[in-house]
This record gives sequence, structure tokens and C-alpha cells, in this order.
Amino acid sequence: MRTNRTFTMIKPDAVKNGYTGEILDKIIKAGYKVIALKYTKLTKQEAEGFYAVHSDKPFFEELTNFMSSGPIYAAILEKEDAIKSFRAFIGATNPVDAAEGSIRKLYATSLGENAIHGSDSDENALIEGSYFFSKLEEVE
Repeated sequence: MRTNRTFTMIKPDAVKNGYTGEILDKIIKAGYKVIALKYTKLTKQEAEGFYAVHSDKPFFEELTNFMSSGPIYAAILEKEDAIKSFRAFIGATNPVDAAEGSIRKLYATSLGENAIHGSDSDENALIEGSYFFSKLEEVE
């Protein structure tokens, strides 16, 4: 099941630091079409639900506390080979290892506060997108 869609979130650190406009501008200029976009704030319970796949990991508590600490922008994006291209576009999870010019190299402050999320598979993109958006909120 390969699609041309991915899911992303601009995380609380990037929103707090005022990078949302710059990040969205780079996403659009890189050729991603915004299918759905939402400004919201996750509760701790919602963050735990979204990241349930990581509930057994040692970083789960820190991650869910961080993701519920401030507002985020959630989005569904479309582009050819969206998952692979967007993961390269945002850079490695650890900004120290991220490629020059990538979103995380430019805007992330640490491994834990790394500015942006990008789905790692087509299946997860669908699950993650549907966590935030109904089909009525998606604009083809």
C-alpha cells in the first residue's frame, strides 16, 4: 500500500520559537500540497494516544509531556513519494545528525525537541492523519 501522502506535526518547540511560518513556507516551496492543516493543543491523554506505539519505551513520558506542553500544527501533505521525500526533507531525528538545510538542522534544539514529526510509513501516515482529521477536513 503506497500512497503519496504523509502526515506531519510542527511540534511545540518550533511553534513556541516562532518557526511555524518559515517551516510551512519551506514545505510548500518544496512542492508539498497541503491537504489538511490544523492548529491545536494536545492534552496529555491525546499525546499518549497518538504515541501509544511507543508506550513501552523509556522516552514515552518525556515525549508525551513535551507534545502536550504547547500548541502544534498538524497537517496532511501530498507529493510523489511523500513518505521518503519528506523524511529526507525534515532530516534525521537528532538534529546533530540532520543534513544541512533540513528542517531539523535549521530549527530543532535537541533530540527530544526536534521541531517536526514526519510519518515513517504509508500505514502510519494514514493512522496518524486520521487521528487529527476527518475525511471532511481533507481538501483534495
